[in-house]
Formats: sequence, C-alpha cells, structure tokens
Amino acid sequence: WDMPGSIHADGVDRVQLSVFEVDTMVKVAINGFGRIGRLTFRCAWDMPELEIVHVNEIVGGAETAAYLVKFDSVHGTWAHDAEALSQEAFVVDGKKVSFSDKKDFTEVDWRGSGVELVIDCTGKFLTVPKLMPYIEACGVKRVVVSAPVKEPSVLNIVVGVNDDKLEDKHVICTAASCTTNCIAPIIKVIHEKLTIEKGMITTVHNITGTQSLVDMVNEKKKDLRRCRSGMLNLAPTTTGSATAVAEVFPELKGKLNGHAIRVPMLNSSITDMVFVVGRDTTAEEVNQMLKAASLPGSPLAETPEHGPILGFEEKPLVSTDYVNDTRSTIVDADSTMVVMGNMVKIYAWYDNEVGYSMRTAELARKVALRWLA
Repeated sequence: WDMPGSIHADGVDRVQLSVFEVDTMVKVAINGFGRIGRLTFRCAWDMPELEIVHVNEIVGGAETAAYLVKFDSVHGTWAHDAEALSQEAFVVDGKKVSFSDKKDFTEVDWRGSGVELVIDCTGKFLTVPKLMPYIEACGVKRVVVSAPVKEPSVLNIVVGVNDDKLEDKHVICTAASCTTNCIAPIIKVIHEKLTIEKGMITTVHNITGTQSLVDMVNEKKKDLRRCRSGMLNLAPTTTGSATAVAEVFPELKGKLNGHAIRVPMLNSSITDMVFVVGRDTTAEEVNQMLKAASLPGSPLAETPEHGPILGFEEKPLVSTDYVNDTRSTIVDADSTMVVMGNMVKIYAWYDNEVGYSMRTAELARKVALRWLA
C-alpha cells in the first residue's frame, strides 16, 4: 500500500501527484503515532512539499514505530522500507526521522529538528490552552490537529467543504473527525439544493482503540459499553459528528444529532443519514444531485489541493470494497430513499482511517504551502 493514491471501489487507480512548485520542503513532525498518526505519516511521506523529520510517541519506542508504520493488518505493507536506527531515530528508505517519547510535548526538541508544523494525532490536546505551548514555548509556527477542537479561535476544517475559510489567524486548525468528513460533503449538497430542516445520523462504525478487545475495565472512555469486547458486540455509543457539522454549517445548529454503533470489524464504516428537507423531491433527483457533485469540476471532486472528496457508487458493493479508499465519503446509490416527498435517507461509505488520514495530510500541506513555504 503506497500513499498517496489507491485503487478505489470504481476500479480506478488514482495516484495524486503534486502540482505545486516548491523551492524548499516544509519540515513537519507528528505527535502521536497511533492509527491516524501512522497513516497520516504514510499519506504525507510522498508529498514533496512536506518533509517529516520527527515523530513523538510515548509508548513503544522507535523500533515499534518503524515496525507499525511499515506493516499494517488492515491497510497492508507499506511500499517504503522502515526500520529502527536507534532508540532516538528510525529510517524510511534510508532517510532519518528522529524519534522521542515525551509525554509533555514541550520537552521535545522541535526547534532542534527545524520543525515548523506539527500534526497532533494524540487525541489528548483538544483545547487552545493545551495546544498553544506548541506555538508559544516550542517554536512551532502552525498546528494541525486530527480531532475537533470546539473553541471559537480554532477552525475545524472539512477539506473540500469549508477549507476556503482558513485564514492567517488560524495558527491552530483541525481536520474535524472522520465521520464529520463523511457527512459534511453530503450535507453540503443536500442543504444547498433542498434546504435541510432537521436530521438524524447513525454511523455504523468499526472498532477503535478506545474499545476493549475482551471485557475489561476501559481507562480511555467513561462509556461502560466500551468496556465490553469490541470483537463480539454491537455497541451503541456517542458521536459528535452530527453536532460538529454546526461548526461548518452554523445555520444547522441544533437541527442535527445522532449516534454511533460500534461493530466488530476493523475498517470501513457506513453512515445512515435521514433529513427532512424544505421541498418535495425523489430518490432519483437526490442521486442526480449527489452524482453531479462527485464529477470532475466540482469542488468535491479532485482539485490541485486535494484528492476526490465525494464518491458516487451504483454497484452493489460491501464494506471491504472500500478499504484503502482515500475519498472522504461514497454514496451508496441503491440505498437512497425518499418518504412522503421530503424525508430523505442516504447511505455513505468511508474508510474512516485512510480517508481521514489523507484529508489530514492534505490540510497540513495546504497550511504549509500558504504560510510556511
């Protein structure tokens, strides 16, 4: 598996090549080398505008970091060679990446590595006071967070939907969440064409590291259902994606909500969206709108700044067909329904790991090119 680029469900091998002319690469570091941190590393590695020079991860050490970025049970073996050089570095295709294991990121020598931009994939630092030390104490110029931060000064970005609102003042920005990236492009289309009055969302989501492998005390989340085996149970739980969409579409605040159901699968999720809209429509018209928004020339199709965001699939595919699909969301056309004219139901697939990691890397590249290159 070699990112960027993947074989999508439509059978097309899309390799996203850089269209930017850059004189110097922007030096980037990743803090937090879990699922999203490692996959974002993979996605960003081949972007010629970015040079990943440092990784900070509190557990496992450099040997584990190199091993897990190379070998992935879901996404396959990475095309690049990665191996530990010492306790303080690993190499990718012979290129050194320094490594640290500091729980307090202010103890990391970001300056010494020349880091200008940090991609924070820890999931731990989700407020401005916790994130600003990157800027104020560490010499980092910009931070991209792989989780939503619900504060007015931080812009939560869904690439392809509201990244045009990114300004110089946003020294900290986020790539929102994987499910928000799934639903927001579809909400954009439906709201612009039909006006969403209210809606409910259910994401049928594979397990994550916040769940227990077997029944046991879970120290990561207070949700008791996450104490139960993620490999055996369907587990209703929360998702902030529906309410987080209000950060992108303020006029929909209070009009959308939803749940998640965690299922015993390792990858590729599907979201069930039900909207009451402002005028009568048909399933055929809804699909025509979504298909048109996925075609070349649309902001949700591939552009020089990002890969394809919205997909539209008419074949009867299943979840494994979407593993390693870098699109944010793919409409399952056969499942679109309309009841009583104005109640619309849409299913959308997403590889909640790779799709989101690609958007995170693309957002980091956009920030780097606009303010650091």
